[in-house]
Amino acid sequence: MNHNALSPQPTVDVHAHILIPALQQTVATADPDGFAALQALEVRRNGPESMSNSGLMIKERWPQLTDLDRRLSDMDAQGVDVQLVSPSPSHFYYFAGEELALTLARQANRAICEFVQKAPKRLNGLGIVPFQHPHLMVEALEHAVIECGLAGVEIGSFASTPGDAERSTVELSDARLEPFWLRAEELGAVVFLHPFGCSLDERLDRFYLANTVSQPTENAVALSHLIFSGVLDRYPNLKVIAAHGGGYLPTTIGRSDHAWKVRPEAQRCAEPPSSYLQRIYFDSLVHNSRELRALVEAAGPGQVLLGSDYPFDMGSEQPVAEVLAAGLAGADGAGILGGNAARLGITAAATHTTNRATA
Repeated sequence: MNHNALSPQPTVDVHAHILIPALQQTVATADPDGFAALQALEVRRNGPESMSNSGLMIKERWPQLTDLDRRLSDMDAQGVDVQLVSPSPSHFYYFAGEELALTLARQANRAICEFVQKAPKRLNGLGIVPFQHPHLMVEALEHAVIECGLAGVEIGSFASTPGDAERSTVELSDARLEPFWLRAEELGAVVFLHPFGCSLDERLDRFYLANTVSQPTENAVALSHLIFSGVLDRYPNLKVIAAHGGGYLPTTIGRSDHAWKVRPEAQRCAEPPSSYLQRIYFDSLVHNSRELRALVEAAGPGQVLLGSDYPFDMGSEQPVAEVLAAGLAGADGAGILGGNAARLGITAAATHTTNRATA
């Protein structure tokens, strides 16, 4: 099956989610206080109106989030051949202590693997890692990629180290992540950056700003940490994909370039920040043809991949049609729909070959 009329490559959606109800049961049982605190934080960040509407949305879309046959039918209707499936970001649970965090990562990785194996010609998957415990991230990454055969892992934009002592924020620039970046590069693993939650907290608790503003803001902040800290200089072959088109950063990168020129503390990366857009990959989920064209111009047509955020209401129900509507050059559109994913090695699990197990 190939829905990509522009190219012989399959059409690949790199941004699609499932819910894992058993994961929530595990964390709620093992750490009820932490789980309750997370729920309270979500209410504080989102506000009661958005929490209520989101609950209704999840209830309505439960079949898409859990039922394979419904998913495959929707993929056919969208013109998508392959989905790269990742856990809902609500499953990050970055408050969990070390033992529970590793348990959750392994459970999520196995659940994604089992889901993918039900339709290996149409799906591939991403696992998760305990971002709040940097020293455990390599172990979880290897479990996801080597033991479960997944294409990589999904991470948030930041995490806080848990515990009763003074908490610290873990950013993508944190030196403790260096072994993770090294191993991800060695394995050729995809690292899918998908924010969940925003440190602006109550400032975004109405009008659904907790999603519409926080997601692109968090993408911009996280990617800036990645760029300015020189991570991409040290690990130039990393496969980082940023959700939601990279948020506000790609099309406002001029200010970052100016800071790099005039501020010594912004010169930890070897080249102007804009040059690193050609080393990061972005999904196409920007909801606007003009913004998609601007993203392609800023990052280059080889850096953008099809993304839908299936099946959430802030995603796209017709992601292929939206890419075609942008009026991109034929080769550029073909690359976004599938060619760029093929070049990154993102294929259906049934055709996924790798040397990672011996890396």
